[in-house]
Amino acid sequence: MTSSAARMTAAWPGCAGTEPLTAAEATRLAHAFHVLSDTARVRILSLAATESDGISVKALVAELGLHQPTVSHHLKVLTDAGYLTRERRGTWSLYSPVPERLQELAELIAPEQA
Repeated sequence: MTSSAARMTAAWPGCAGTEPLTAAEATRLAHAFHVLSDTARVRILSLAATESDGISVKALVAELGLHQPTVSHHLKVLTDAGYLTRERRGTWSLYSPVPERLQELAELIAPEQA
C-alpha cells in the first residue's frame, strides 16, 4: 500500500483503530456526498470560500459559465443543506460558506485529521 493510500485508509472512519460511523453519522455523510456530488456545487463552495464578503449569483454565472437558473438551483441545494448562507444587500444576494457545517463534514470524513 502506498503512503498516500495508507493515509487515506487511516483517515477513513472505521479504519485503522477508529470507531465506525454510527447510523446517524452515515446518513449525514451520505447526504453530504449527495449534495456535493455535482461539480458545479463543489466549485460554488470553493468560489464562495475565496470571497470574504460572499459571492453573488452574477459572479458565479460568469465564473461557472452556467445559466442563472442553473446556478440558482445549485445555490438553493447548498443553502437548504446548510453549506451556504444568503445575505441580502440591497438588490443583491451574497452567498458565503458555513464554516461549522464544513468542519462537521471534515470531522465525519477524517476524524483524526480534523
